[in-house]
Amino acid sequence: MVQGLHRVVVTGLGAVTPIGNDVSSYWSGLSSARNGVAPITLFDAARHACRFAAEVKNFDPSGWLEPKESKRWDRFCQFGVVAAKQAVIHAGLTIDDSNQHRVGVAIGSGVGGLLMMETQAHVLKDRGPDRVSPFCVPMMIPNMATGLAAIALGAKGPSTAVATACAAGSNAIGDAFRLIQMGLADAMVCGGAESAITPLGVAGFASAKALSFRNGDPSSASRPFDAERDGFVIGEGSGVLVLESLECARARGATVLAEIVGYGMSCDAHHITSPSPGGLGGAAAMRLALSDAGLNPEAVDYVNAHGTSTPANDANETAAIKSALGEHAYRIPVSSTKSMTGHLLGGSGGIEAVAAVLAMEHGLVPPTINYQNPDPACDLDVVPNQARERKLDVVLSNSFGFGGHNVCLAFRRMV
Repeated sequence: MVQGLHRVVVTGLGAVTPIGNDVSSYWSGLSSARNGVAPITLFDAARHACRFAAEVKNFDPSGWLEPKESKRWDRFCQFGVVAAKQAVIHAGLTIDDSNQHRVGVAIGSGVGGLLMMETQAHVLKDRGPDRVSPFCVPMMIPNMATGLAAIALGAKGPSTAVATACAAGSNAIGDAFRLIQMGLADAMVCGGAESAITPLGVAGFASAKALSFRNGDPSSASRPFDAERDGFVIGEGSGVLVLESLECARARGATVLAEIVGYGMSCDAHHITSPSPGGLGGAAAMRLALSDAGLNPEAVDYVNAHGTSTPANDANETAAIKSALGEHAYRIPVSSTKSMTGHLLGGSGGIEAVAAVLAMEHGLVPPTINYQNPDPACDLDVVPNQARERKLDVVLSNSFGFGGHNVCLAFRRMV
């Protein structure tokens, strides 16, 4: 770590996920290998090639949002604001006149308000331009989860939204980390939010041959690192962290959950969807995160993998981990929580950073479920099907996105 920079710690967590709508239930789902994948209920998917997803279930925003907000806001915004409020309450952080200009928000989204865009496109076609909602543009743009969370919290500090596809949530956390490190904010509410389980979203990813098509057995469809994986399962939700400078956290007597110590990012500069061969870009991001943290590869205790369940990603990420960590890669667990939650696209980095912090707190590595058939190209310890107890002092969280965006975050137990 560069000398003179502020240390940055995690003091709050929030989560709305396909396996639990708060942090406690999310962790219960991860630790018990709960499967969040099921047939799609958000729309009639009978004509679709893929008819299942990892939906957020029984989501009731009424305790968090006003009824008019729930009615007007796109679903990804609702998820992001609820997770942000959860995280701030968990952190015990009061935002008022004394600090509001030093508290910021950064919530990434890969797609933004896709449901609003689709719905209003139909209105335009069927009923004419005068009937398009005035909320169409505000609710469709990807920065609105950040904007609405800042309004709800009264946070007037740095405000930003990252749109780096499936790396967006991790980029938002990393950028927030940098702002605090450099003294430009005292606290940041940061993570990712996504809700792209829509007719267009599912059809688009299916046409790109990115999704699994196991319609006969959807619960087994998300199977990262398994030899019979055939694509990812689209998910939705939000994961948000409260990051603070160590000085501010100590000054207000906050409970420190972990320290964020490294942020690495790179670009494959290779293809619009496919990762670079051999995981070169992912390995570069991991090395940069470790260098930023001042850690050797041997210090890593667990990698929360991007692990999408696509043939190309999982093999390339395995190669990236081995390239970055060397022989140590064979001595540590590497698991994919997407096996349970599906792939939240821009929301993935948020819920997976939450999972990384919780894994350290509880000394438990979440499993990779549905792992049945070893793949020689994915020959690391993927913690098959059942959580595993292990003391964790350093955890890496990987996120890789379409366009070649690679991010790695390094978390450390507070010392």
